[in-house]
Amino acid sequence: MITLIRWILWPVSLIYQCVVWVRNLCYDKGIFKSTSFDIPTIVVGNLAVGGTGKSPMTEYLINLLSPHYRLATLSRGYGRKTKGFHYVQTDSEALQIGDETLQFKRKFPHITVVVSEDRCAGIQRIKNSHDLVLLDDAYQHRKLKPGFSILLLEYRSFYKPVLMLPTGDFRDNFSAIRRADLIVITKCPDHITTEHKRHIEQKIKKYNTVPILYTRIAYDTPLDKIGKPIQSDIVGMDILLFCGIANPKPLVAYLESKGNKVHPILYRDHHNFTEKDYNHIKRAYETIPSSNKLLLTSEKDFQRLDIMLFENYPLGYIPIKTTFLDEGDKSFDSTVRNYVRQQHFVNKP
Repeated sequence: MITLIRWILWPVSLIYQCVVWVRNLCYDKGIFKSTSFDIPTIVVGNLAVGGTGKSPMTEYLINLLSPHYRLATLSRGYGRKTKGFHYVQTDSEALQIGDETLQFKRKFPHITVVVSEDRCAGIQRIKNSHDLVLLDDAYQHRKLKPGFSILLLEYRSFYKPVLMLPTGDFRDNFSAIRRADLIVITKCPDHITTEHKRHIEQKIKKYNTVPILYTRIAYDTPLDKIGKPIQSDIVGMDILLFCGIANPKPLVAYLESKGNKVHPILYRDHHNFTEKDYNHIKRAYETIPSSNKLLLTSEKDFQRLDIMLFENYPLGYIPIKTTFLDEGDKSFDSTVRNYVRQQHFVNKP
């Protein structure tokens, strides 16, 4: 039914595609002005809505660069109920600043995390006290002219038609890959054939010849409510998995591959959990007949939970991280480091 409705809205997709094309043209021709800064600015973005791995890529960059630079991340704070510029603290609430930004701050308390829907205004406020700004999900924010753009494209999107919203999942024309300085194909299978790489790269190189790298999502050790590794071996358990992420299928498949019986309760991306949801989750957990069971959620969802409501339940969450294929991390790391180093040299007073 949903698919039928999306196809009925095909004329709306054509109008949206034209609007996006005209907007990009106006920025490319200088009719609309973009602002650049004398501080290194790295954008992590995509062309489609949700689920391409922007958060784990941002965390990879934080691990790579924060030991050497005063680093800040800047996001619009998707899903927050507030407006304007805000500093994120470890005890902030997801509804006030967004779940992903709260995750960044809690995992990396030594860096600055801010939210601002106006990225240029946000950079202006923090640039004098930082060496580098990472911008999560700002590829379409054309008012900003970033110093370096990392474009993420999901592997499976190359085997589906490129359709704009609302019929498809793309919010920008595929030709927008011209603006990328580095392209990363995400959520790849563990092994990609040369033929599959050729198929992907032929499509990309019609518009851009920058380096193309390949990554997959790796799941880390599950953690308990206070962030410590879960001591018991979760292999073979009954797991009630509840989450509101863009594409939960890989997580479900991963847990099942470990011999677990997974009982999924799935919500929309960035879902705000209600008392009714909590009661439903706990009842579903209690009805699982096994004594060898666990409540599990995603790391992003964990930021939005009222943990006290699970005080008497074995609740855990599972972090994810970006892993490069074919030693692509060496190329990625050197390219990004070189950009930041050169910008600091150019802008050094």
